[in-house]
Amino acid sequence: MRLVWPILLALLAAGCPYPNHRQDLRLRALPEDPEARELAIEQTLGIPMEPGNGMELVQNGRVFDVIEEEIRAARSSIHIASYIWRPGIPSDRLLIALRERAPGVQCRVIVDPLGSVNFEVVAPVLADAGCEVRIYRPYQGAVTALDAVRFRARMHRKMVIRDGEVALTGGFGIWRSWLGNGDAPETWRDTNIRVRGPVVRGMQLAFAQNWQESGGDFLPPESFPELAPAGDARALFVASTGHRFLSDASRMWLLSIASAKHRLWIANSYFLPSEAISDMLILKAREGVDVRVLVPGRHHDVGPVFAAQRASYARLLEAGVRIYEYEISMMHSKTLVADGLLSVVGSTNLDPLALSHTDEGSVMVEDRVLAEELAAAFEQDLTHSAEVHWHGWKRRGLLQKLGEQLPWLIGDFL
Repeated sequence: MRLVWPILLALLAAGCPYPNHRQDLRLRALPEDPEARELAIEQTLGIPMEPGNGMELVQNGRVFDVIEEEIRAARSSIHIASYIWRPGIPSDRLLIALRERAPGVQCRVIVDPLGSVNFEVVAPVLADAGCEVRIYRPYQGAVTALDAVRFRARMHRKMVIRDGEVALTGGFGIWRSWLGNGDAPETWRDTNIRVRGPVVRGMQLAFAQNWQESGGDFLPPESFPELAPAGDARALFVASTGHRFLSDASRMWLLSIASAKHRLWIANSYFLPSEAISDMLILKAREGVDVRVLVPGRHHDVGPVFAAQRASYARLLEAGVRIYEYEISMMHSKTLVADGLLSVVGSTNLDPLALSHTDEGSVMVEDRVLAEELAAAFEQDLTHSAEVHWHGWKRRGLLQKLGEQLPWLIGDFL
């Protein structure tokens, strides 16, 4: 927390990227024909949807059971990239599992220093367990306005990759906030996904690029095995990195929103959408799509971001977008479900940092079973949420005006 306000001030002094709306995507809908739809996705994101993937939702504190399970199952390598790794019970569990991993299993770990407070306590224990540890874009000294760009350009990805065959991503961090079931103020609500099949290669490639930038060498060939079909889902991994005008994170969100014809349900922990994304949500609502957005409520972990989030409501509510605030803990998921087919799960927020600066990773999936599971989880979350109603919000003209500026001045720093 001691870093947040100096960084915010540096950002305000340095200015934020101009959201060049006129150059954003002009997508309105995806083609009906399945082949044309797949080609449209590939054109937008530069990589195709691959068939043959298995998907498993991993909710809340169960994420640590799954990570530990994968560490103990590893036979050649375990790779972990995490924005947050801090000392505590979850860290201790994983350290024990890594120390007890099978002989010969290579362990590589990347963490971001901004999120991984007190990681200097963890690093020597990892090294003693035979893990190679890298710090992504390390920094020293006080933050100044001239440093603002490099302090925004963080690695916000959360990935665990076992043997190049099984991978986990989502919103998790290795810290106490992710223990429990998201049903009390101190335990965050979050959504992750364990994947098997060809899409894992894209996650391993994203790890490899972060590893190289952190001073690591090429990953060995055995980190990229031939991947047999492991399920019926079509999927791709969107590995976004910083871009001044139109990142792959923005492309992914705009494309996913454009795909909806009947139902568009989004859960996002730092909801500060760009004007282009807000306009797309409004367009869908006016077309009759059931557009709902679930965001953190009174347990938001960053007060200024919560204020900016609320400042974005007025235009959306007026157009018919339904907004819900999660009431019982910090809601940290980053998910989307469109109709009964397309889903997104990963680390990618709808805030200025994720859309323009940080390294992010999300799985985009076409699978009816996963879409229905995500929809069911979303409906369950709504039972712990309060809907924000337009008739009670329309008098907040000041917030509406602030909403045009604040979202591009404040981002996700935790």
